[in-house]
Amino acid sequence: MPFATACCVALDGAVGHLIDVQTDVSVGQPTTVVVGRADTLLREGVDRVRMALINTNLRWPATKRCTFLFSPADLRKSGTHFDLAMAVSLLAADDQLEPVWLERTAFVGELTLAGGLRPTLGVLPMTLAAAAAGIRRVYVPEPQVAEATMVPEIEVIGVRSLGQAVASLRGEPLPTAPPVAGARGLQLISWRGEERLDELDLADLRGMEEEKYAVEVAAAGGHPVQLSGPKGCGKTSLAERVPTILPDLTLEESLELTALHSLAGVLDPDHGMVVRPPFAAPHHDASKVSVIGGGSGRVQPGEISRAHCGVLFMDEFPLFRSDVIEALRQPLENGDITIARRDESVTLPAGGILVLASNPCPCGNWTRTMSSNRCTCAETVRRAYRARMSGPILDRIDIVRHVQPASPASHDPFRTAPTSAEVRARVVAARQRQRERFEGRSWRLNAHIPSPRLRDTWPLPPGAQRVIDAEMLTGRLSARGAVRVHRLAWTVADVRSARAGRDITPDVDEVRTALRLRTGQSLDIAMFRSDADSDSGADSGAEGVA
Repeated sequence: MPFATACCVALDGAVGHLIDVQTDVSVGQPTTVVVGRADTLLREGVDRVRMALINTNLRWPATKRCTFLFSPADLRKSGTHFDLAMAVSLLAADDQLEPVWLERTAFVGELTLAGGLRPTLGVLPMTLAAAAAGIRRVYVPEPQVAEATMVPEIEVIGVRSLGQAVASLRGEPLPTAPPVAGARGLQLISWRGEERLDELDLADLRGMEEEKYAVEVAAAGGHPVQLSGPKGCGKTSLAERVPTILPDLTLEESLELTALHSLAGVLDPDHGMVVRPPFAAPHHDASKVSVIGGGSGRVQPGEISRAHCGVLFMDEFPLFRSDVIEALRQPLENGDITIARRDESVTLPAGGILVLASNPCPCGNWTRTMSSNRCTCAETVRRAYRARMSGPILDRIDIVRHVQPASPASHDPFRTAPTSAEVRARVVAARQRQRERFEGRSWRLNAHIPSPRLRDTWPLPPGAQRVIDAEMLTGRLSARGAVRVHRLAWTVADVRSARAGRDITPDVDEVRTALRLRTGQSLDIAMFRSDADSDSGADSGAEGVA
């Protein structure tokens, strides 16, 4: 049969498209033609396939015309993972395999000149896309079997070489082949990495009750946070403990995040699926591509996408490059990031909690109290430093906390600080309320509710809405800020419900608490101390906030 088709997958960001690799072997001038909007890497695959076939003792139709079509032809294809699909479709078109053996089967893998296989990035999202398109069997390089088997109800066959793939299709015993090199290089230097975060607990921090309550609200509703204060006041310590109060990922979130890590080439198949929220803390000298995503060739997820469903901590935020800072507008507003190029546009999820930390000035010693102010920066330098955080970015931050250095008076030695496990239990309860409230919707947390749905489906009582309207009339709150306070009020109510053990909906007290959280004003500590103790305590706390 001079014509055959094998299936592979093209990735457009984290979205996979099933590709038919159609091969025609016919009489004509001996040549090889590749059509279907294939890039240079893919066209080079013809030479890899030719030598892999010859060195595997399989026949290359050197006296015939070979045409490879990657369909649909209008979709851009890139990468080396099409090699295996090209090879088996050519063998089927040249009557060395039965075309029926390739039906409902996808082939992923790069070939070496000796006929061996090499791992490729993005096997998990490719397998997810193949399964969604009706594929029931997928061939992958042997080291990536564990990654592909994370997708249920699909048969995964791991092979080491083209010869083993052909023998498997024919139902013959597999020939011996050297092991496939892993996708990751050898780690020559060991460091503690994220394992260090497993040893942290919120109870380690002395005092900081307002700040702990603020990050609890942020974790419950997915709200971005800004922490400002002099050096050594505990901003970084608090941010590093935010992941410890986040619940485990749901199965849907775990698949999303694991697919992103596979696409970025940072997935460790030995550890299985990602089940805990990630924590990313890029250095302030990081480039826009490393934080937002992009790169040459295929678009790679940046730190903001790799921290999806987790925490992205940007310490010394004003020192980041201006293009990085301004690029955060879209993910802060929509929860995703779109990277547009001349001939492609890729949208990646970026729904993690953004935690920003900044000093009040470059030297980090400025305080509002003259007696403790040891700042040596000129006023023009301080203004330029603060101006790097533009108004549109700050308007997208839901919670602002001005952290003060801890003092012996700020810590009650007779009061036990809540542990991360205790706070996480309340966050889980608050998110469960949101899950039930948003059942059947495309969003999961209060921070992601579209403003029209928020206004129409979950409006505030008239008295609470008047509080927000009054802030807008005075100019202290923008229209965007009003929507964010509305969302934040729902999260405050969810957290109070988890603490009090009863159902609470937003009203005037919750709106005023949300306003204080957004503007950085101090809170009534009794409010979030007594909610968990008694209903009467919760009521008295609300009056204090008002």
